[in-house]
Amino acid sequence: MKVLLFCCKGFEMMEFAPFYDVCGWAQSEYGYDVSIDVAGFSEMVKSAFWNNAIKVNTLIDAVSVDDYDALAIPGGDHLYGYFEEAYDERFLQLIREFDCKNKTIASICVAALPIGKAGVLDGRKATTYHLCGGYRQEELAGFGVDVINEPIVVDRNIITSYCPQTANDVAFLLLDSLIGKEKTQVVKEGMGW
Repeated sequence: MKVLLFCCKGFEMMEFAPFYDVCGWAQSEYGYDVSIDVAGFSEMVKSAFWNNAIKVNTLIDAVSVDDYDALAIPGGDHLYGYFEEAYDERFLQLIREFDCKNKTIASICVAALPIGKAGVLDGRKATTYHLCGGYRQEELAGFGVDVINEPIVVDRNIITSYCPQTANDVAFLLLDSLIGKEKTQVVKEGMGW
């Protein structure tokens, strides 16, 4: 099982790390068939805050959806340019292709917004950042989404959540979709959950 972990400029490290660590524990500690490719628009992607950056394994133009079983998307901060890349048509098309093939798409916080903008959540249930008067949830609703004000919402193959606090749970749900509940529980217990 292979996950494409896609980081847009201004992504949140706290939302990136759980995907990376949960899948890493599954593979390294328990030998489960899970691997991750980190992708982006450039070889180095700057995160929000502190001017940190990560080096990606692959660039967006080299991604073939057929090579992956799931797409993981950390949210980010608009003050650091997150939506400049998250709303890029190439990324929206990538989301559409994952959904068209019914592959799991897991997002945290505002990462639900490019999924909504891609059109794949039209008429479906989802959530996104709920604080500050719920303005991001209103934005998501503008894409035809049935917004549910709950920490995590799963509608068929798409997992959305409403703030960084949900990151670990979303990562475990993604893992569950790949290797099943029993193996995911082994990983959770090994990580102290």
